[in-house]
Amino acid sequence: MRFRGCSCWLVFFFATLAACGPRGNPLVKVPTAFVPAPHTAQRLVVVLPGRGDNLRALETSGIAAAVQGAWPDADVMLAELAMGYYRAGIAPQRLHDDVIAPARARGYREIWLLGASMGGMGVLLYDRAYPGELDGMVLLAPYLGDRPILEEITAAGGIARWNAGAMQEINADNFQHELWRHLQTWSVDPAKARNVWLAYGDSDRLRKAMPVLAPALRSEQILVRDGGHAWSVWSPAAAEIFTRAGARQ
Repeated sequence: MRFRGCSCWLVFFFATLAACGPRGNPLVKVPTAFVPAPHTAQRLVVVLPGRGDNLRALETSGIAAAVQGAWPDADVMLAELAMGYYRAGIAPQRLHDDVIAPARARGYREIWLLGASMGGMGVLLYDRAYPGELDGMVLLAPYLGDRPILEEITAAGGIARWNAGAMQEINADNFQHELWRHLQTWSVDPAKARNVWLAYGDSDRLRKAMPVLAPALRSEQILVRDGGHAWSVWSPAAAEIFTRAGARQ
């Protein structure tokens, strides 16, 4: 499955990031590192990186320990879904084919997708391409677009009242608009966001987008913590998220 017009807008967005972080080779499978559960595994949490993260960065981020401290029955898969996959317009498809679909075939009871920064956007793109396939999503300071789209939604009275207009094929000019159209479906059907969690630092450079998304989520599913755009904020927040999510099940 490939997004129609996806490669165009992703090239447009990620061209500005070409010199930052791992580039990724879209001709090969997504590199992964597997962290087995301390107990018998019942579920899987797949972790997507920020733009500057490789597998080594994910391994030292503390995210696997954060997940498994709360969920000792969870395997963790670190997936280096790097820039090259997004720029080629195949990130959701490769994540599905290389990671999620094989995991489903192994019989996990639940599969959750967690992403930080660029990876948070990757989580949303996956949910847009494969709606209903994930059992839960964790967004750690996700990239959600630039000032104009945020101001447009705010001026309209918020995400629920914003008129997104007719659905369009994604291109370089409208990709942020179309991403927010997908997020708006959570306001229309709150069940879609039942297991969506958001966390970010109070000095995060992407924090201005978070209050625009917040009305589409329950307040108890949003964590704001001290700090900036870093795993030192995200991993402890993720530990709390998985503890809370486990208590609700």
